[in-house]
Amino acid sequence: MLTDSHCHLASHRFTADEVPAIIERAEAAGVTRLVTLATCLDDVEENLTIASHPSVHACIGIHPCDVHQAPDDAALRLARHLTDPRVCGIGETGLDYFHPAPEGWEPERFRERQRKFLHQHFELAAAARLNLVIHTRDREGDASFTDALAIYQTYHQSVRAVFHCFIGSWENAKRVLDLGGLVSFGGVATFKTAHQVRDTLKKCPAGTFMIETDAPYLSPEPCRGKRNEPALMRHTAERIAEQRGQSLADLAHETQLTTATFFRLLQNSD
Repeated sequence: MLTDSHCHLASHRFTADEVPAIIERAEAAGVTRLVTLATCLDDVEENLTIASHPSVHACIGIHPCDVHQAPDDAALRLARHLTDPRVCGIGETGLDYFHPAPEGWEPERFRERQRKFLHQHFELAAAARLNLVIHTRDREGDASFTDALAIYQTYHQSVRAVFHCFIGSWENAKRVLDLGGLVSFGGVATFKTAHQVRDTLKKCPAGTFMIETDAPYLSPEPCRGKRNEPALMRHTAERIAEQRGQSLADLAHETQLTTATFFRLLQNSD
């Protein structure tokens, strides 16, 4: 049984009416637990509604590309949901230096607001005794990763973080693992040109990584270019298991336990 540790079931690319069928297709493919993540205040309630399904859990947060639209008290508004049993983590948050600053924002001012929100998300996670899901992306280099890791350094004794959709080097992955964090691999691991990702995932010890779809984005081969959904994670899991030289069953067991531990779902981890 596989766990999709990161998907966006409230995305506008999925209609509310089709979500039950998406969950059914995932279960038929052996993906029996899903973690859906909010990216703005407007989709928190929808993600929580979807997480009323017994196989779905939700994280709440503000994506770095949405911080300019979020009110200054966004963290306080998220805090109202921290005792909801459907909430299993904080995120998706992080730093995105890939996309240009929105109209009316200087690039550094926009990045500073992202960093401020990342601090606030860590504080929320610490207060709720939950863990955090981090997005980083750069047009070139790894400045967003380096800045996010520096912020994580401040909080790593009270909060664990996963750097999702990780495509970086083993050296950078080890910097995360050394702080007690995790990395997560998605459909990019199946791409023919993703040599660095494959090198990294081969070196990660069991228990230090999760697998995900990031649906509706980043469909794995052989579905690349199509809308992604949790059922397609089986392609990614099979490829990662092959690359690591282990059975799909062993990979599924290891990553399910890792995900259940990280998101505090151990009572339902069998």
